[in-house]
Parts: sequence; structure tokens; C-alpha cells
Amino acid sequence: MQLGMEKKVALVTGAATGIGRAVALEFAKEKARVVLADVNQDVCAALCDTITKSGGEAVWQKADVSSARAVEALIDFAVSKFGGLDMAVNNAGIQGELASTVDCTEENWNRIIATNLTGVWLCMKYEIAAMLRRGKGSIVNIASNFGLVGSSRMPAYSASKHGVVGLTKTASIEFAPSGVRVNAVCPGPIDTPLVQAVVKDAPGLVDAITSRVPIGRMGSPNEIAEAVVWLSSDRAAFATGAILSVDGGYVAQ
Repeated sequence: MQLGMEKKVALVTGAATGIGRAVALEFAKEKARVVLADVNQDVCAALCDTITKSGGEAVWQKADVSSARAVEALIDFAVSKFGGLDMAVNNAGIQGELASTVDCTEENWNRIIATNLTGVWLCMKYEIAAMLRRGKGSIVNIASNFGLVGSSRMPAYSASKHGVVGLTKTASIEFAPSGVRVNAVCPGPIDTPLVQAVVKDAPGLVDAITSRVPIGRMGSPNEIAEAVVWLSSDRAAFATGAILSVDGGYVAQ
């Protein structure tokens, strides 16, 4: 896309697989220096190796985004390696167990909220501080189509993603005057390992999912990555507080 990202520093959480991996590879293609973070250190390290062997610049660190200490250490690591932070994509998230609002356990609720919502807030807390020292920056939070509409049997997940949308809007207002943009992308059904794990034991579920998508199929991680990286770039300089649905028309219905 030629987005003018050469030598800029980009952080991606949940970078090991799926959307995070695709975003990291797209940043690398744009010549950004990429900081990869994930709890899956082996896969994260392998992705880092893939990027560097192809001529890109990347480093990685294991990080649990639900831990303030881990997130602070991650941002310090990024700054120490590359001298600052220009862009961040807060993608780390989990789906948790499927259960109704009544049947959702407190443990499941707390685990999902800790990663998907508190984790995004913690990342923004330390990323924005680093970007303010730089004088500008761009953050893209990965929410979900279920951050805009409800979903049966996903109370904690939907609540967490609605929360990400609210956090994004709030931070965008607070820091726009300081040069830090904050936006969110809301993917619809995407063919990722997370989705594959859900559908593998449920024959017919893929057809049931795609029947609700006007385009008639699931999206690919690359289709989300291209939107995320554009929104991160200076080409989107007037966009802040935007909640971008990339969902095949799901929430337009």
C-alpha cells in the first residue's frame, strides 16, 4: 500500500496467530519495525524469525495483557529496542466458554473481561504515555461485530467488546489534541484458529454463520489486517474515534 511506515515502530498484541499475525506481517511489508507480543511464545518467536528472514525488523516478548506489570514491561521493551512507539494494535483476546447470561460462570466472565477489556485498557494506558513522549501516535483496538450488536450465549465476550468500543471513543476524545489517534476495527466472522476451534465439533455451524453474512462468507485475517494497517497510517490522519465494521455487512442488517 506504500503507507509511509518505514522505520516506524508498531506493536501488535495477540500476534502469534489469526488477525494479529496478519497485522504483524502487513506492518512488516510496509517496512515498519514490529514488536510482537503474545502468551504463546514459541509461535510468536517463529513469526519473528519469519519476518527477520524476509528482511524485516521484528522483536518479540511474551506478555499477558491482563497483567499491568507485564504490559508496562512490554511497552518499556518496545521503547528500549526501537527508541519509541508510533503505532499499536491491541488485538489480544479470548472467546471463553459459550453460555447464556444465566449460565455464564463468574470465572468465565472474569477471565474474558480481564483479557479483552482490562487488557485493552492497560495497553492503551502505557502505549499512550509512550506516544505522548513521541508527540503523536496511532492506536487501533480490535473489537468485534459483537461489540456493536448482541450475541446469544456470549454475554462476557459481547460486553467486553462493547467496552472496547467505549474505551476507544473516550481515549480518542481525550488525546486527539495531543496528536494520538485511537480507533477500533470490528471484524465479523473471520476464518481464524479461534473460529476453527469453535466450529470443528459443530457440523453445519460454518453454514449457519455465513448465512447471516450478506457477503455470504467468512472474512480472512488479511482483509482485517489491511484495514487495520491503513487506519494506523498517516493516510488516515483525520480518523479518530472511528469504529470501523469489517464484517461482510453483518451489522448493517
